[in-house]
Amino acid sequence: MTWWMAQFQEEMRQQLETSMHAELEKLLDTATGVDKEVSKKDFDGFKKLFHRFLQVKGPSVDWPKIHRPPEDSIQPYDKIAALPLPDSLADSLNKLVVVKLNGGLGTSMGCKGPKSLISVRNENTFLDLTVQQIEHLNKKYNTDVPLVLMNSFNTDEDTKKILQKYTHHRVKIHTFNQSRYPRINKESLLPVATDIGMMGENADVWYPPGHGDIYASFYNSGLLDQLITEGKEYIFVSNIDNLGATVDLNILHHLVSQPNGKRCEFIMEVTDKTRADVKGGTLIQYDNKLRLLEIAQVPKAHVDEFKSVTKFKIFNTNNLWISLGAIKRLQEQNAMDMEIIVNPKTLDGGQNVIQLETAVGAAIKSFDNALGINVPRSRFLPVKTVSDLLLVMSNLYSLEAGSLTMSQKREFPTTPHVKLGSSFTKVQEYQTRFESIPDMLELDHLTVSGDVTFGKQVSLKGTVIIIANHGDRIDIPAGTILENKIVSGNLRILDH
Repeated sequence: MTWWMAQFQEEMRQQLETSMHAELEKLLDTATGVDKEVSKKDFDGFKKLFHRFLQVKGPSVDWPKIHRPPEDSIQPYDKIAALPLPDSLADSLNKLVVVKLNGGLGTSMGCKGPKSLISVRNENTFLDLTVQQIEHLNKKYNTDVPLVLMNSFNTDEDTKKILQKYTHHRVKIHTFNQSRYPRINKESLLPVATDIGMMGENADVWYPPGHGDIYASFYNSGLLDQLITEGKEYIFVSNIDNLGATVDLNILHHLVSQPNGKRCEFIMEVTDKTRADVKGGTLIQYDNKLRLLEIAQVPKAHVDEFKSVTKFKIFNTNNLWISLGAIKRLQEQNAMDMEIIVNPKTLDGGQNVIQLETAVGAAIKSFDNALGINVPRSRFLPVKTVSDLLLVMSNLYSLEAGSLTMSQKREFPTTPHVKLGSSFTKVQEYQTRFESIPDMLELDHLTVSGDVTFGKQVSLKGTVIIIANHGDRIDIPAGTILENKIVSGNLRILDH
């Protein structure tokens, strides 16, 4: 590139940045009081992100520089679990804070409000189960492990209302809000918002900027400093819809028992990739640092290679153990380095916008002595769809003290593959189609398509495929046992 071309591009960047700052000031002028203070902090963060976005040229990784992580940088869980636990675990637990990412809505499952308030098992919501797990720990070991919820502007109000029901539980619950950033016009790269409000035309012009925002918003909330003052040292962060993400005493002990000079500041739980996980982020060695590689960062020519189960054998569960002191240090040094995810969206009116996001795991390269731990698949049990919900509601899992574990009656430790069709997409529809959840202990694969209902005490075994053609309806009678069967539109039952 010629000198004048580089100079021209730099001038264009500066011009864009100046225009962005001016637009943000106009938006701030429409705010008052506390709203103005909070928005100013949010906008300061957004300005930094936008500045970095304008600097980025081409893909964020140079493919030939990618290497497999060194052997000792990803430890097998069995090795860590083999170390004896101390007689008293209270000291370790009292250094811990559990943080759940609670910014998401239940829209993908046809529900209004926060996803964490969807019932998943015996009328218990994701949030109920989380509180039960931590309360059980606190009672059993006589400890004070608090729960922190990172809410978004979408979930904060509804979540705070529901928190009153836990007043008499033995868990201190804190909340803080992740930032609110403006969506920007894809062409002009300027905010589409006209004022700071969120009603009417402004309803969909703001967004929470991904879970990578946890570091700045946690720090800005004052809660980070408060917890450090209380003697807390580590947070265990996970998505609230991952029912496998419970406090693991072996990982916690491994963290707190490291010698001072070699204290691990960041642990990422990874697990073996299957064909269902090919899009999940993976750990690589890059510039002598452990780094998270997401599919969005991969050059198009290498996407198939990235999805390969042979080259990249593990993926990130987003269960993370992070040092509070290290977060504080990196925030104050402005040294938290996370790749920007550019997420294109189309608003209801047809306007094309982009939102700039970051991922919490991407910061791994900023921390000292970071480590991956290859954990059992049971620690990754996300409920993203109604198909996932059917699995966790079934007799495949037993529930104790808020934790789900695979039933010992199941011969194979693997989870069946379940694919429910569009008639089951919304939780309410799904609930009307099952008089009771089928027995799935011996199920390998279930596909259901079309207008299908299940009577009470149905049992599904092996591979079961049920397809109701358009206009047809299939009612599986109460007490039916389907083993390796295909059930088609006119209720013919065939051997599979």
